Amino acid sequence: MNPAARAQELGQRAGWEAAAVGRSVRRALAGPGPERDLAVQAIKAAGAAILAWAVAGWWWQAPLALMAPWTAVALVQSTVYRSVRTGVQQVVLIAAGTVLAAAAAGLTGGNTMAAMAIALPVTALLGNYSRFEGQGVYASTTALFVLVYGSFSGFDILHRLLETLLGAVIGIGVNALILPPVHLRHAHESLYRLPGDGAELLRTMAREMEQGYERRQAQEWYTRARRLPQLLTDLHNARMWTRESLRLNPRRRIRRPPGPGLPSTQWDAAWERVTDHLTALTGMLAEAAGDSPRLRPPPDSVLGEVPRLLHALADVCEADAAALTGGAGPDDGRGAPGADRDAPGGGRQDAPGGDQGAPGDRREEAMRRAWAAQRRLKARLTEHDDETATSVGGLAAEMQRLLYDLDDARPVPAET
Repeated sequence: MNPAARAQELGQRAGWEAAAVGRSVRRALAGPGPERDLAVQAIKAAGAAILAWAVAGWWWQAPLALMAPWTAVALVQSTVYRSVRTGVQQVVLIAAGTVLAAAAAGLTGGNTMAAMAIALPVTALLGNYSRFEGQGVYASTTALFVLVYGSFSGFDILHRLLETLLGAVIGIGVNALILPPVHLRHAHESLYRLPGDGAELLRTMAREMEQGYERRQAQEWYTRARRLPQLLTDLHNARMWTRESLRLNPRRRIRRPPGPGLPSTQWDAAWERVTDHLTALTGMLAEAAGDSPRLRPPPDSVLGEVPRLLHALADVCEADAAALTGGAGPDDGRGAPGADRDAPGGGRQDAPGGDQGAPGDRREEAMRRAWAAQRRLKARLTEHDDETATSVGGLAAEMQRLLYDLDDARPVPAET
């Protein structure tokens, strides 16, 4: 790549990065969300450091006042529990680094290089202990400060520990008492995205199939379907952060976190199966399209039934997303879907997705339409030659598996 093209590429990347930063700033100013939460935590960390310096450096005039703001700014963590845990780790590591450095200096008669040769291997090894996680470096950096600046007298050691404790108390206190972070919103956002993105994919597939899809479009469906499992990973991480953010958090007792309760982890398992079926379905449709398809393309008589089924499934996902955003939840009873699936003429075949009624009612109505379309699709299995029947049968089988697992994925709140 020539220098001009390289410079142009770097300029484009800088522009994209600046645009992304600008979007994050606008979102932080516009309303609640991850960007605003991050900004609040940054302001809290700065405030904790300033308060720690005001106490240790300005009012107390401690000889090693730097330790207080240094510790305080590091302890405004993403959860109160993490602040407490990190605070304990840092106090232990700083105390160990200080004592080991002072002992090494005493053994070597104050020779800095010799003391480093004794203390640093031990502190580095201590810092790699798994219980200290990412805080292990504090043992070695503390030992370096002690040895380089010669602050290893008993008075200096006492002040270093007291100022570290002061910074820890201030950092943990600021994080716990001033807008303590609760990550339930992040779990809700991940929940909404699964049925929301699933509905968008199903709706896109239905509309493009109505117009006659090409291999390129089917490959794009397949790519989008393969991205859905990442949302499940995000949801798993968000659940973990939610549980951790409520530990030792006074805000949990002051008020309930906003939003409806989260569905049980069985909902996650059902959606994991749904995403697998969507990936298999879109992959099969891509294999049955193009100039050299591996599977016989389904005939128009079959493809004419599939969009109605996909629209109905999109309506199910949209109803679930509405229930998860706090609308009227789905019915507690699971109904008798088996009767609807097999009853002659069950469901309104041409009913619209519907914007009226509770999400649970809309879900049940959409599932009836979906099963009715599935029955019509299966009725065409015997109308084709072997190769075509293979494609149509595979399509019908994957649709039926998707229907069963989507029926299991109704969002019943199980935890708050």
